[in-house]
Amino acid sequence: MHLASADPEEPPAIVANYLADPRDRATLRAGVRLLRRVFAQAAFDPYRGRELAPGPGVTSDDELDAWIAATADTVFHPVGTCRMGEDAQAVVDGALRVRAVEGLRVVDASVMPTIPSANTHAPTVMIAEKAADLIRRAAP
Repeated sequence: MHLASADPEEPPAIVANYLADPRDRATLRAGVRLLRRVFAQAAFDPYRGRELAPGPGVTSDDELDAWIAATADTVFHPVGTCRMGEDAQAVVDGALRVRAVEGLRVVDASVMPTIPSANTHAPTVMIAEKAADLIRRAAP
């Protein structure tokens, strides 16, 4: 994520770099091929219809890569763009205050240093609860 321009009304540019690493594509190709082998088993004969996507004619690495690039999506919620921590690279401190900006806190999943292995909803609620406590304690 980076600024797209000097105009504060312009949304930031977000480039997730999905599939940028050749290992990403290789893993997804292997997944498609594995699913095809699993569903080709006799146990699925009564339930299996024709393959809808990517389609039985899509078999080469290049064809699979093109299909994956056109259809793949993520279930991960972006986190860490305003990472919390004590090191120089952390955007916010442990009290969720933006470093070098007086009176500003970040209260969302972007402060998580890494993505949790579960849904981000519960940790985000806890971050908000922590922020509410911090703000209430700081109030005159």
